[in-house]
Amino acid sequence: MDEEKRYLEPEEAVEDEEQGMFEHFRLDVDGGQEPIRVDKYMSSHLEDTSRHRIQCAIKAGYVFVNGKLARANVIIRPGDVIRFMMPYRRRGVDIIPQDIPLDIVYEDEDVLVVNKPAGMVVHPGHGNFDGTLVNALAYYLRLPVPDGDERAGILVHRIDKDTSGLLVVAKNDEAQMHLAKQFFDHSIERKYTAVVWGNIREDEGTIDGNIGRDPNDRLRYRVYSDPEKGKHAVTHYRVLERFGFVTVVECILETGRTHQIRVHMSHIGHPLFNDERYGGADIRQGTIYAKYKQFIRNCFEICPRQALHARTLGFVHPRTREWIRFDSPLPADMTALIDKWRRYAANMVPDEE
Repeated sequence: MDEEKRYLEPEEAVEDEEQGMFEHFRLDVDGGQEPIRVDKYMSSHLEDTSRHRIQCAIKAGYVFVNGKLARANVIIRPGDVIRFMMPYRRRGVDIIPQDIPLDIVYEDEDVLVVNKPAGMVVHPGHGNFDGTLVNALAYYLRLPVPDGDERAGILVHRIDKDTSGLLVVAKNDEAQMHLAKQFFDHSIERKYTAVVWGNIREDEGTIDGNIGRDPNDRLRYRVYSDPEKGKHAVTHYRVLERFGFVTVVECILETGRTHQIRVHMSHIGHPLFNDERYGGADIRQGTIYAKYKQFIRNCFEICPRQALHARTLGFVHPRTREWIRFDSPLPADMTALIDKWRRYAANMVPDEE
């Protein structure tokens, strides 16, 4: 039994704030195994995972036998090696369904697109065990939550607590697998609007830098030149508006690493406005005058979080296979912030409050 369990432990967990989380598994078929379909074998060796969910994973292209992509009817034999990925289902946290209002942008039988407000945590944990988006979804979708399983699989990606904007939710296993594969393949369209410190020199550009945890602060990430220390990450950006001391940019994610936009923009010397974790909550550009400092303090009060909004989300619908795309207007705090900077740039003096 202990030997069998060893093969069921995940080989690796690949977690990204916006890409979601996948566990990589390996099953070694023992010498006494009779020939059997791979889906039947997997369902008999995986706890808390239905055969239907396994078949969805096979259909989505997550299962390999001896290094080759497997179909559900592939026959496995003694000595075969099955490697597969499954979108992670977090366990150990009891989820309390809570009647929390949701800003629903779109809904059908397979998917739900929500507009998350800044300040709402997506997943329970780290001191946030209720009031999260998952709590709200558990109530709205009437999800069963047996044995402390928070059913995190319904969410195929995440955005930071203080980032606002669009998230897609899968309402069934087929949709969840299909969407997770799109995130894994980086084929999802994700565009963000951000306000960053400084006047970016180029009108557009690409940041290509491996992202990994900062060894000096486990809550931060940083860019590494060594690919062994970080995961490949690419962000494209385009200037939307310049205000001298800050710039409004559109950021397009090619990959989806944890804190990717925040880390990449800080790496090139333009941290997000009011991003405390990455140095954006200090006055990075501007004058030494008291009026300017008061102006910045007023801006921080208007938008008391990193100025980042997940504006556009596009993906192939898991059932119709048609491309669908959604846009979310800037929330009130970022709109007010940009308007304030626009007036400042036009007048070249701080607003009087």
